[in-house]
Amino acid sequence: MKLENKVTIITGAGSGIGKETALLFAKEGAKVVVADINEKSGGETLAEIKKNGGEGYFAKLDVSNREEIKQVIKDAVEKYGKIDVLINNAGIIQDALVLKMTEEQWDRVINVNLKGTFNCIQAVVEVMINQGNGVIINTSSIVGLNGNVGQVNYAAAKAGLIGMTKTLAKELGKKGIRVNAVAPGFIITPMTSNVPEKVLEAMKEKTPLRRLGKAEDIAYAYLYLASDEANFVNGAVLSVDGGLVI
Repeated sequence: MKLENKVTIITGAGSGIGKETALLFAKEGAKVVVADINEKSGGETLAEIKKNGGEGYFAKLDVSNREEIKQVIKDAVEKYGKIDVLINNAGIIQDALVLKMTEEQWDRVINVNLKGTFNCIQAVVEVMINQGNGVIINTSSIVGLNGNVGQVNYAAAKAGLIGMTKTLAKELGKKGIRVNAVAPGFIITPMTSNVPEKVLEAMKEKTPLRRLGKAEDIAYAYLYLASDEANFVNGAVLSVDGGLVI
């Protein structure tokens, strides 16, 4: 198993990519902290992990709440004695064209997707520095690389995560902590469930592999970056998009 006894915190683990990652990591031997703002979906992820013989527990977490984050980190260390991997997967969308975007829409997306990731990293770094090792994986997007109409808030947050990843890779590498990012393309998740079929078909046509991504496509990218196989990978942005951004 690639992650045997690796203590991993996954934010947004109640559904979509986060859930698929939690299940995969547990299968690969990780002890998974299923962190999500939604207790019902988070509990369902944990139940599936347990059903499959994995180990972990659920932690209610709003990544924009710094006190909640500190408590999640404290509880994980008290239970397991360490934190090996942090996956900053939690994210939201609130789309609108720039002239129609409200300040609330802007602030909410930035607070969750960008500041929330910073909050989680800042809270876990001291633990990882004391250990002398750790892995942090941030979830960017092809939108952060290429932009997208109607998503100026989301694109700004995801582009910011790329800058954050590269900066922290330089800051923390000498402490034994690797920081990388994954930039998913168009992935079928609950977040895309309301997208019209004709839009999804257009996305397929734009993608050289002629299909949309699956949650497990991203989960396996996370697995690689979290594993010892990626021991010399630091500051990378791994695009998992079927060749859409080349």
